[in-house]
Amino acid sequence: MPESGGSRAQRAPIPTSGTGPGADDGSAVPHGDAGALSVDPAAPPATTPAGLPGAPGGPGSPPLPAPAANAARRAGLLVTLVLGGLTALPPLSMDMYLPALPAVTDSLSAPAATIQLTLTACLAGMALGQLVVGPMSDRWGRRTPLLLGMAVYVVATALCALAPTAGLLIGFRLLQGLAGAAGIVIARAVVRDLYDGVEMARFFSTLMLISGAAPIVAPLIGGQVLRVTDWRGIFVVLTAVGIALTLVVWKWLHETLPPASRHTGGVTDALRTMRGLLADRVFTGYMVAGGLAFAVLFAYISASPFVVQEIYGASPQTFSLLFGLNSIGLIVVGQINGKLLVGRFRLDKVLGFGLTVIVLTAVALLLMTTGVFGEVGLFPVAAGLFVLMSAMGLAMPNTNAQALMRTKHAAGSASALLGTSSFLIGAVASPLVGIAGEDTAVPMAVVQVSCAVAAVGCFLLLCRPWQRAGRGADGL
Repeated sequence: MPESGGSRAQRAPIPTSGTGPGADDGSAVPHGDAGALSVDPAAPPATTPAGLPGAPGGPGSPPLPAPAANAARRAGLLVTLVLGGLTALPPLSMDMYLPALPAVTDSLSAPAATIQLTLTACLAGMALGQLVVGPMSDRWGRRTPLLLGMAVYVVATALCALAPTAGLLIGFRLLQGLAGAAGIVIARAVVRDLYDGVEMARFFSTLMLISGAAPIVAPLIGGQVLRVTDWRGIFVVLTAVGIALTLVVWKWLHETLPPASRHTGGVTDALRTMRGLLADRVFTGYMVAGGLAFAVLFAYISASPFVVQEIYGASPQTFSLLFGLNSIGLIVVGQINGKLLVGRFRLDKVLGFGLTVIVLTAVALLLMTTGVFGEVGLFPVAAGLFVLMSAMGLAMPNTNAQALMRTKHAAGSASALLGTSSFLIGAVASPLVGIAGEDTAVPMAVVQVSCAVAAVGCFLLLCRPWQRAGRGADGL
């Protein structure tokens, strides 16, 4: 089976521009059809630069000579690492800081609730910043807003290390989140510029491997940093990481959105573009379904420390082990999605299966926590949480891929809406898990069931996958 990710719709090659490798070599990058919702396995591969899907030496094409094939692999790996670094930076910024919260409270002589606002400010900045940076990248290209955002991120992070009061730290963390949002939103937009169909879904699964590993290793790195310095040293390390990533982007990530495809309007035009995207029933369906699935994940992250340790009596070490196993499950299933399922099955089928597993597992957790099965121990609950989190590897990359396939001319704005909706829906859902206190897991399960069922409802009522399934293999 050919692995080309193109739709049956006609594509126009887009020249690249910029200062990185391949910027002015005359090669072309395929740009997908705005209405393509799945892939025709029989569609011929489009012409692409070396290292990208459909390139000479890629799937469905004659093999390249060894030196050219090695160069193509290096180019593809470089793009993967750069975009993976951009998507991993925000989780690093959030989670490396977690072990230092008690030390920050003592150092700045502030209440714990005030220091918790430094996390809220960073999260809010990441959500709102995407709404600003996404349209900017559609107007001025990907490189300029990204480099500007990275530069501001470096400055804001350095200021966090120097903050003398809790109030200033909260403000600097807000600025850090606003600037760090550039990496999230533009990485998705670049993927949309370079990939289409099956290959885009596969690449999102690869990004999940990198971004999914970041929350696992970030607290460990933060803990090790605290062994040799204080909490300010964590922000120094993040500043160094930001500088290194900025240099990598400046040198190696070339422009992927040519001037002819950019929007020239101002704020009014950006708002009109977003309104048009939201008016697309199918795009909105995937966006909201993905946001609700993300809310299930947020509910787990918010409640699991109390559920596993306070209710079921696990030690902090056991909780850390289970948290790591659940993250590994999500990563592994995401790779199965990209390597084995995508290209063999329609994306809607894979997404529907993932959402179904999430609903069934959330219902099982609700029955366990309400005592329907009697007194259950930690193992059944931990197993349910593992299955629930693993199924996210089928839901999250495919909702992003399906939504972005409909946004040929506004990938930045679409990426901003996807990211912001996920953060906002998750931020609303996560406090609800503690509404009945720390002695019951029922609120967590209720929130997860409600969000999962609502995600399936949005998928069925707004996306209506059965309508496209009858229009041929490409879903057009």
